Amino acid sequence: MKKTFREKFIGEKSFYKMVLMIAVPIMVQNGITNFVSLLDNIMVGQIGTEPMTGVAIVNQLIFVYNLCIFGGVSGAGIFTAQYFGQKDDKGVADTFRFKLWLAVILTGIAVLVFLFFGDPLIQMYLKGSQDGGDTGAVLAYGKDYLAIMLVGLPPFMLVQVYASTLRECGRTVIPMKAGIAAVCVNMVFNYLLIYGKFGFPELGVAGAAIATVMSRYTEAVIVIGWTHRHKEINTFIIGLYRTMKIPRQLTRRILIKGTPLLLNETFWAAGTALLLQCYSIRGMNVVAGMNISNTISNLFNVVFIALGDSVAIVVGQLLGAGKMEEAKDTDRKMIAFSVACCIVIAVVMLFVAPLFPRLYNTNEESRELAKYFITVVAVFMPQNAFLHAAYFTLRSGGKTIVTFFFDSVFICCVSVPIAYVLGHFTSLYVVYIFIAVQLADIIKCIIGFVLVKKGVWLQNIVE
Repeated sequence: MKKTFREKFIGEKSFYKMVLMIAVPIMVQNGITNFVSLLDNIMVGQIGTEPMTGVAIVNQLIFVYNLCIFGGVSGAGIFTAQYFGQKDDKGVADTFRFKLWLAVILTGIAVLVFLFFGDPLIQMYLKGSQDGGDTGAVLAYGKDYLAIMLVGLPPFMLVQVYASTLRECGRTVIPMKAGIAAVCVNMVFNYLLIYGKFGFPELGVAGAAIATVMSRYTEAVIVIGWTHRHKEINTFIIGLYRTMKIPRQLTRRILIKGTPLLLNETFWAAGTALLLQCYSIRGMNVVAGMNISNTISNLFNVVFIALGDSVAIVVGQLLGAGKMEEAKDTDRKMIAFSVACCIVIAVVMLFVAPLFPRLYNTNEESRELAKYFITVVAVFMPQNAFLHAAYFTLRSGGKTIVTFFFDSVFICCVSVPIAYVLGHFTSLYVVYIFIAVQLADIIKCIIGFVLVKKGVWLQNIVE
């Protein structure tokens, strides 16, 4: 019998309670983290345009590393969620060890890259048209900030390994609490060290970096400590470090499924960095405006990001348990719920667009650009919600090669060339270039809709 619209796309109260039990802690953690990043950004923005721009460029570069780690642990995480669905502690422990090895290797590579190529990477964003900004000062601020931020990479790496495993096992509250504690540390020491309050030294940009590093160590201590103290709950942790060996067969399977995911996150993050570089050709004010826009956008984006993460967890566990029809029905309703939520969020964001840039001590052109960028992001938020949920749907069933083409190949082969050509060979206003890049994602929406509807992702990969 054919289902009605309500039966296909709208769940019962118990369904939304289950989804929100997983999504809300992730949402709260990411929301608080992004809120403190917002305060951090505003505090640095009060110093001036050059410090804010230097910090923004370095954060864009570190973002590539962050997503590289995220992609690395997520590849194994597909298996973790399905092993947990089968109540296989050994499988969960083996995937944890894989995550740890990969994260250590990726972090070592990142540190070497930033140490030896930090200067030229920052200078990539300072070759655009001059609009009154001091590029030398931006480079100096960026170098100071990067040198300190490198100290925070190891705890960040460990948190990603532990917290991702806990989430995939349905334990989202502790990572949330650790995130809250970390952002409180970050917020307090940002205020004390950036401005030199209550007897602390006035360190400016360096103070912001120190506060961030302190917060990352705080988060690591809480997450790791809780996991090892509660072995009766986290049974996979018993005997975890007695060996660091991983079964060869499992390693091969994770690499086959996970490598496209790792490459995807890395190339996607690199693609976003290249997009900013393409926009930066129009001047430092564009970088400043984009930074302001990204700061507030990241805060609002936590809704569809958390709901997308929930798709990976809930649907992944159903697939691991062999409940294919239930997985398909649940996925469809979760996608509809994510898009509906983001329509509401987009309306709120439209009201915020002209007000938020006023919080920054920067020039009028940067504020005006930020307002337009925020407005564009709001208009396209429902589209991005669908894309994010479709991506995690395909990933939950191990279709990582498909997601590689769906995500990173698209941004590198379609989005970046559009921005590059329009930025370098036309006089088109940079906001219209930004809109053109967003419109190109309609192609991804069509592809994602077809793949999800066909059910190519409905498979158990740990049988």
